[in-house]
Amino acid sequence: MHADDAPLIGTSLAPINARDKVSGGALYAADLKLPRMLHAKVLRSTYAHARIRHIDASRALKAPGVKAVLTGADTPKPWGIMRKDEHVLAVDKVRFVGEEVAVVVASDEHAALDALELIRVDYEELPAVFDMREALAPGAPEIHAGTGNLAREIAFERGDVERGFAEAKAVHEAVYETPYQYHAAMEPMASVAAVDASGRLTLWAPVHSVHRTLLRLAEVLDLPTSQIRVVQTMVGGSFGGKLGEDANLYIAARAALACRAPVRLVNTRIEDFLGARPCMPSRIELKMAADAEGRLTAKQAEIYGDNGAYSGLTPEVILVTALRLDNLYRMKNIRTRARLVYTNKIPSGGFRGFGGAQIAFAHESHMDALAEKLGMDPVEFRLKNVVTAGERTVHDWKISSCEVAQCLTTADRLIRRREKRAARKANGPLRRGIGIGTSLHVSGARQLADWDGSTVLLKFNPDGRAVVVCGEGDIGQGGTTMLAQIAAATLGLPLEHVSVSVADSESTPYTWGAVASRLTLIAGNAVMAAARSARRKLLALAAQMLEVKEDDLTIKDGVIHVVGVPDLSVSVAKVCMAHQLRPGGEAVFARATYDAPTVVADHKTYLGNVSAACSFAVQAIEVEVDIETGTVRIVDIVAVDDVGKALNPQSVEGQIHGAIAQGAGYALHEQLVLENGRLLNGNLADYVVPNALSFPAPRTVIVDGYEPNGPYGAKGASEAPISATAGAIANAVYDAIGVRITSLPITPEKVLEALRARGGA
Repeated sequence: MHADDAPLIGTSLAPINARDKVSGGALYAADLKLPRMLHAKVLRSTYAHARIRHIDASRALKAPGVKAVLTGADTPKPWGIMRKDEHVLAVDKVRFVGEEVAVVVASDEHAALDALELIRVDYEELPAVFDMREALAPGAPEIHAGTGNLAREIAFERGDVERGFAEAKAVHEAVYETPYQYHAAMEPMASVAAVDASGRLTLWAPVHSVHRTLLRLAEVLDLPTSQIRVVQTMVGGSFGGKLGEDANLYIAARAALACRAPVRLVNTRIEDFLGARPCMPSRIELKMAADAEGRLTAKQAEIYGDNGAYSGLTPEVILVTALRLDNLYRMKNIRTRARLVYTNKIPSGGFRGFGGAQIAFAHESHMDALAEKLGMDPVEFRLKNVVTAGERTVHDWKISSCEVAQCLTTADRLIRRREKRAARKANGPLRRGIGIGTSLHVSGARQLADWDGSTVLLKFNPDGRAVVVCGEGDIGQGGTTMLAQIAAATLGLPLEHVSVSVADSESTPYTWGAVASRLTLIAGNAVMAAARSARRKLLALAAQMLEVKEDDLTIKDGVIHVVGVPDLSVSVAKVCMAHQLRPGGEAVFARATYDAPTVVADHKTYLGNVSAACSFAVQAIEVEVDIETGTVRIVDIVAVDDVGKALNPQSVEGQIHGAIAQGAGYALHEQLVLENGRLLNGNLADYVVPNALSFPAPRTVIVDGYEPNGPYGAKGASEAPISATAGAIANAVYDAIGVRITSLPITPEKVLEALRARGGA
């Protein structure tokens, strides 16, 4: 079935849970109330690096309402998603300011908070290290014994790099730096855990993946997976902040097991700043070259990633930083070394774009600089080098669909870059400039295991309405609506006749969940296959009832019609009931699994097609720079994206707008300010995030594309745009004032300092 034959495909629809959200009916984890529920609060380290000599919780245990105090002695098993380098509560040492040291469980939050103040921790302060390169220097304090403060090293070389530089006409070198970025979801992390009479644990939390969380809980708690159930609550935003890297849900679960009662743990905003795993800071030393015709000839990158005190998913984040953007441009000669470094700072982790924004800022700034050295237009320079559909990239990725060239030309035309440049005049202290940024992102990734699939069940109720039983979940990006849309379109049902189950590890098949922009392509294909199977069953049953051939039937609006005979029909509800209420009858249902046609990249060479499709994003951004104050103001944004077929254009545009907002914050405002490891701006008054008045509404264009591996030609849409923004803004600032800022965010102070250094202010 093609999209043209399915009227719901390509139609803008409101999220099916929108009414619950706007009316206050949606239940988030913090809203849950269970009988006998207790409340947990966390004591955090005030030292960046210290040995724990002794914890005295005796006074806290005697405080009114206190039921338990937990310390590292109650969570002795090391754990970690990629490296077993941390504990739920600190054991022996603390390694960053804010690390979880002890937990009080009490009858209410006030009692728990009062008791926290009664706990005494005897620390022996140790030397700390906060700079990545200093951490790797000989003799630096080791944060984890035997590591040399190196959490992961990635190195690869393709082609003949030295020859590529020797043959070049233009070579450009620069150093780029990117900061921590906090997810700033409206909902801080929250968990509720309960234990039944048999000792079985249930966790309610806004996690990305109920099944992956189940496996991690089993590891941390040393319990069989059959003794644990994980239910996804409504998610008030995540952007990678609720991937299960932080300790919140593990603390709630351990406390519930200790007290044999339900326990609720809700982060305050400052606790969320300290506990969530923000975007990995980086230092990128980049050298690139191009020949006289404008073709890239060589790239060399030395990348440092700030892991903070513990690893989480950051070892995979830095792998993305090291190689993903290489697949956007045609390159043969590449040498890359990336090192993930332990420091005594807040651990970094998964963030929307997952390591792509760091390298895209550097790479897109570099592309403009190279174009200038060659005397070429920056858009034409990119067009000479971007990949096209059918190509194999330098890392052996297969580009199955690609409209990035169309994205570039469309964005350039709509921003009217050439016209504005020709007419540009100095206007007092205000200077305007336009920049281009480009990026790509995967639609699923065969990275953590040799499986990147989804299994769904589709069953019909006796009233002819369908339920998609699926463990993928929805983190606020509209995944549930998209899956319902695919099912309804394939089955010929109204959208309101399809519902999608809550992600529940007990009742839904195993899947990865909402990560790596995989839901549309991977879960969407599984839903489509199940719906096609169920449709065939319905048509076969209806053909018997109507005494016609199956090929003569079609389904529209929940009614099965004989083509060309409008009076001969039967409702889907009647078919379902008839199939159920007969000897040997059963409900109409179907099951399907889709596993992407990809491979795990070689662990030594990193070669291999890890994703079934890539999405592409281009942004043309106009800024106005005040050379007296250094302020940068965004004047216009044109965002052009290749997402294959947009199943729900309204939802896709919403994702693009949200990604640009986060990308603009990354470029201009957002950074965690740390002083000797201590966070100085852990609140939304001092940590500035963009709002609706920060910049004009982006003008979005979704180019006409088709992804052969995707359901109805669709692929992922939510992450590629965030990586294009910072480079576009940096290039626009350079276009406006002739100085290039190579460290984010681009603050007024940096602009003025660069102008003074150039002698232009």
